[in-house]
Amino acid sequence: MAKFTLVRNNNKIVNNFCFLSHPTNTNSATHASCFNNSSLRFKNLHSARILKFRVLCSVKRKENVKESERVADALTASLEKTGAQLGNDISELEEVGFDSNWPPWKNVPQRYQLIGATSLAFVICNMDKVNLSVAIIPMSHQFGWNASVAGLVQSSFFWGYALSQLPGGWLSKIFGGRKVLKIGVLVWSLATALVPLLAGFMPGLLLSRVLVGIGEGVSPSAATDLIARSIPLEERSRAVAFVFGGLSVGSVAGLLVAPPLIQNFGWESVFYIFGCFGIAWLLTFQSVEEGQALNAAAATARPKSKSLENSQNTSLHELSDSLKDVPWKAFFQSKAVWAMIYAHFCGGWGYFTCLSWLPSYFSEELNLNLTEAAGVSILPPLASVLVTYIAAQFADNLIANGVKPTTVRKICQSISFLSPAVCMTLVSVDLGLPPWEIVGILSGGLALSSFALSGLYCTHQDMSPEYASILLGITNTVGAVPGIVGVALTGFVLDSTHSWSLSLFAPSIFFYLTGTVVWLAFASSEPQNFSKRE
Repeated sequence: MAKFTLVRNNNKIVNNFCFLSHPTNTNSATHASCFNNSSLRFKNLHSARILKFRVLCSVKRKENVKESERVADALTASLEKTGAQLGNDISELEEVGFDSNWPPWKNVPQRYQLIGATSLAFVICNMDKVNLSVAIIPMSHQFGWNASVAGLVQSSFFWGYALSQLPGGWLSKIFGGRKVLKIGVLVWSLATALVPLLAGFMPGLLLSRVLVGIGEGVSPSAATDLIARSIPLEERSRAVAFVFGGLSVGSVAGLLVAPPLIQNFGWESVFYIFGCFGIAWLLTFQSVEEGQALNAAAATARPKSKSLENSQNTSLHELSDSLKDVPWKAFFQSKAVWAMIYAHFCGGWGYFTCLSWLPSYFSEELNLNLTEAAGVSILPPLASVLVTYIAAQFADNLIANGVKPTTVRKICQSISFLSPAVCMTLVSVDLGLPPWEIVGILSGGLALSSFALSGLYCTHQDMSPEYASILLGITNTVGAVPGIVGVALTGFVLDSTHSWSLSLFAPSIFFYLTGTVVWLAFASSEPQNFSKRE
């Protein structure tokens, strides 16, 4: 029999072999003992190795844990040091006059920051729009323009304004109203500052005003996109009133500031200074965006979502396919859309012609000087500021109390059309009224036309939040046509008839009345899924 043993010596295995050839006198007990001892030694060897492996793993894990703890402690210490340094920096800033609540709008909810900034952009928008209506008087004297040429110059703004409506709505849907608004402000501000440099060269002057119109033309769609994305239905009238009410504030500010600037520094100054206002707005809006980005980063540190990455990756694809994805056919099959289109045209005729010609009307018809004419021209937009917020509260309260949005929009738009129509009729009829009464009647009627902000201008968003900016682009394109045709036509008719009633008021009365009929018959604020009509 062969005897095999394993001996452990200094962590080494020593093999001892003993060969016996056919032992005749070896009993079975010895045989069993030999193999049992061998088996035991194998088991002990196996257990020892497992134990050694487990001990080594345990030690390794402890070392890793200790290493992780050391790294964590180091990171914590570094963060604490950074935080302490940041606290010291903030304390130092506070000591020299800065505090942690700067800028002032830091704690205002984000959607209100955007709405406030958009309203301020609209203030500047109308300041750059009305500055020419005041400056056109000394410019006409300097360059020898008659009413026809003055009307052509003022109408050139609306060429660009009309051309940019649909592109503005489309771009707002693809890129968001925020980005489109910034580009628009930049374009119209730079173009405004160019007007004095090009005033002696008619094609250049017309081009500069076209660019102003293009920049301002994208703003309504951009604002509509912002409101549709961020404001609920029960707050929508107030949001629209606050944003578009900036137009009335801008008219007031422009008509207040322009005359003293012209008298003291020349008519060129209003274009230079008002253009700088837009650049200042861009810098302020940029700080608002940066503040929102910092707040978002501080609130969460999670990585960029996959859906956001996908939307960024597909933006170019969406841009290429977006035009054919818009349900154009469904839009123009809707009677409610056509009602909005015609109502926008009618409202635009009265608004744009009065905006452009009222200072001249007050100056020539009522024999007021430049400052007085501009001063009384402030009254309609100034009263509009008050009426706008009354109308917004009125409309939102009706909706909150269960009145259907369609009914509310019809009531508000009817007030918007019928009020100026009645007031213009009273002014057109020769009743021998003194100038201050004429100013009061016109101011009241035009102020009540601001009910349109709770009527027509809310209907796009009620009907389709998804396509609100494009719908406004469509209706506002048509609504800008009176700025091109009506403003110029008023000058030609005035040269031919020398009658302000026939040139300025009679066409507006006609469109206000017919617009009311069409609106009451076909307007609707019921939500519509245009995509499923195709």
